[in-house]
Amino acid sequence: METILTYRGRPVTKQGIATIKKIITENPCSSRRSISQQVCREWNWRQNNGFLKDMVCRSLLLLLESKGLIKLPPRKCNPPNPLAKRKKPTKIDIDQTTIQASLKHISIRLVQVRRTPFEKMFNSLIHQYHYLGYTQPVGEHLKYIAFYHDRPIACLAWGSAPWYIGARDRFIGWSKEIREQNLHLIANNTRFLILPWVQIPCLASHLLALNRHYLYRDWQQLYHHPIHLVETFVDTERYHGTCYKADNWIYVGETTGRGKASKTHNPTLPIKAVYVWPLSKNFRRELCHVAR
Repeated sequence: METILTYRGRPVTKQGIATIKKIITENPCSSRRSISQQVCREWNWRQNNGFLKDMVCRSLLLLLESKGLIKLPPRKCNPPNPLAKRKKPTKIDIDQTTIQASLKHISIRLVQVRRTPFEKMFNSLIHQYHYLGYTQPVGEHLKYIAFYHDRPIACLAWGSAPWYIGARDRFIGWSKEIREQNLHLIANNTRFLILPWVQIPCLASHLLALNRHYLYRDWQQLYHHPIHLVETFVDTERYHGTCYKADNWIYVGETTGRGKASKTHNPTLPIKAVYVWPLSKNFRRELCHVAR
């Protein structure tokens, strides 16, 4: 069957376009969202957690319409884009009294806070104290706050891995096709913040090790699939990656600094060091496994 185009790794054929047209014709009063969901069900186009790839499918439908291949029904409403017009996190005031302690003499509680009352606190702390600020994650992600007694002392965020990182991909040894299939088995440490008034030696590397024990379980519980490798990018103009080195993360190279939307071979973004940590002994076998 002739492929018209490939979108997010899925080939779209003439037969596929005919299926979309049939669904639109049979449901003239349906919303675009409803049509997208029906297309997903017809194609069994689902995320790894079993949910429909509704948003991806809607983007595909808009692309097909722009190319004149289909005609969607009129929009029923134009809701505001929450990602384009997202409000800044509400500032939450917390105790900023200096905390000086030794890891040997304290107990730290690490809590996964996504979809909990503590998520607003996480967003506020990252917005106020992380040099990159807070941006709403897209795709699979988890958020953690470390507490000393009832006081937050650190935040860690994990999200979906970037599409292509040459140094990481060479380390794994997978092909482009296998990466497209198995990229969801990697999580990226997108934010790591020790609050500025916290003075606890070796806290950062301790939290990285502690978080790994929770991360594998929590990711599996929420998204219904494992992760076999975690990665992070360190801006070497600001940091030396000391905590990742202390926790025995593996340095695999550097980013190119071009970014996913770059139209030039010259760096336009900061070049960052790439560190990884395998979560399973057979991580390469798992990441390079081809589903049949």
